[in-house]
Amino acid sequence: MRRTTPLLVLLLLAVGLLAAGCGGGKEVGATPETVVGSVPTATAPSGDLPALALKGDATAGKSLFASQGCGGCHTLAAAGASGNVGPNLDQAKPSYELAVTRVTKGQGAMPAFGDSLKAQQIADVAQFVVQSSGG
Repeated sequence: MRRTTPLLVLLLLAVGLLAAGCGGGKEVGATPETVVGSVPTATAPSGDLPALALKGDATAGKSLFASQGCGGCHTLAAAGASGNVGPNLDQAKPSYELAVTRVTKGQGAMPAFGDSLKAQQIADVAQFVVQSSGG
């Protein structure tokens, strides 16, 4: 009995430490705060996304959509594209602002094109996507 007592105490101590480290399974998240006044929108300033200040040309955007390989990942009927890696743009119907943001900065598997395309080209692609998808 004397030999098992230290092992039992050690086992109980290990179980107790393990249980304490788990936190009891309760998740604690941030609590909302009261906002007084208007809530600012999450839009980026046009200095960060210069294409937002430009009017895109959907015809030029269609050509860029093809040449940049957008259809390899996205479905967009107007481009004859049926990619299935990224969002189906016909279903997503992104806004102009969202299209500009995603083309410029990328997200997830989508690469950023802000360094490889000019602001006008980004505006053109965004205009094509929005006009074609009904976004």
